[in-house]
Amino acid sequence: MTWIKICGITNLEDAQTAINAGADALGFVFYDKSPRRVEVGAAQNIVRELPNQIEKVGVFVDADADTIQETASHVGLTAIQLHGQDSIDDVWQDSRPLQERLGVSRLILAVPGDRLKQGGVLITDRAREEVFALLLDAQSDGNFGGTGVTFDWLGTRGMVQIISLKIPVIVAGGLTASNVADAIRILKPFGVDVSSGVEASPGKKDPEKIRTFIQAARAADKRTS
Repeated sequence: MTWIKICGITNLEDAQTAINAGADALGFVFYDKSPRRVEVGAAQNIVRELPNQIEKVGVFVDADADTIQETASHVGLTAIQLHGQDSIDDVWQDSRPLQERLGVSRLILAVPGDRLKQGGVLITDRAREEVFALLLDAQSDGNFGGTGVTFDWLGTRGMVQIISLKIPVIVAGGLTASNVADAIRILKPFGVDVSSGVEASPGKKDPEKIRTFIQAARAADKRTS
């Protein structure tokens, strides 16, 4: 089954709605410029109420490794999602094991999906060993995630399939209940990641949109299995 992450969680009610609907992971945004930003203390209070099997992903943009590690440990995160080259470079320059560097054992690297039309991304041996998944997102007006727009799925399909042979791929950007089945059919990703597509307003989820999104993804799984 497709791994499903509901991102931009800011309160326990939305977290529980997503879990009850069948989500595999929740995303917590620690980026000052995001309307979905959650305070460290609030995220900690939410995470302590969540089941162990749910992936708790901290989303960071151009944060340094020490800040990421401190936040991960304080909140109780199980995975880190990195946007921005500065974050990625800082983490990659440290040769220590991932758990020591970031306080988690799973790392998700985010890159703009349309970059694949310009020659793709380099997947090194180290990346294959340490990276849990590559997240392909849409970037709009310099914003990272939550843009409500998609990247070119058809134009990148071939490269996504090649990358998927080396590392799991998560598709994000502009996903909704209406198009998630198309994303799964076209790209056959390991996972999908949604934020604005299941919101009532930035930072507040719509329970019915969450349930409908996950139902649509699961229905697509059955058709493609």
